[in-house]
Amino acid sequence: MNEQLRPASLAPTTQAAEGLPRRRWSVAEIEEMVAKGIISEDERFELIGGEVVPMSPKGARHELVKIALNRFFQRAAPEHLEIAQETTLRLDQDTFVEPDFCVFRRGLDLKALDGGAVLLAVEVADTSLAYDTGRKSRIYAAYGVQEVWVINANTLVTRAHRQVSPNGYGHTENEDYGQRLQPELAPELAVSLADLGLAPIV
Repeated sequence: MNEQLRPASLAPTTQAAEGLPRRRWSVAEIEEMVAKGIISEDERFELIGGEVVPMSPKGARHELVKIALNRFFQRAAPEHLEIAQETTLRLDQDTFVEPDFCVFRRGLDLKALDGGAVLLAVEVADTSLAYDTGRKSRIYAAYGVQEVWVINANTLVTRAHRQVSPNGYGHTENEDYGQRLQPELAPELAVSLADLGLAPIV
């Protein structure tokens, strides 16, 4: 993973260690700590380049948008596609993320689910909007995720990231909630947020 993709700092609770060496964690070590109860299964965080990055609590608006999308995706998904909600996406031995939705081909062994196998990742963002449209999208690109949508939970504007390359996405655009979003590799999941009964809040 490129060094520029690694977070510059951890959560506020680690600020006292700024400038000091840190121990990098692996995905296997984190999973073992969860299995042994050292880390709660309910604790929300991602592992980026061996560093634990806490995730903000989800607000009611975030959940409203996610529920509407999940209802649509489960109805619209064709037989050859799987839509996983909040699955752990292991990108390498020291990086995992948890997209709100992850689209991949049905029948794939989940142990083989990596960035290159993801046809579409969807993030619903409120307080995490800058992180999701910036650093996290660059991480997705570095690991070959084909397409990423970051939906602003409040305005319902979607930042669509397409044309993946190791250096980022070659094409990004903002799409209004009334526009039809169509995944390039999963066109059956094309959707307009307005058609889901959602409306922006100011």
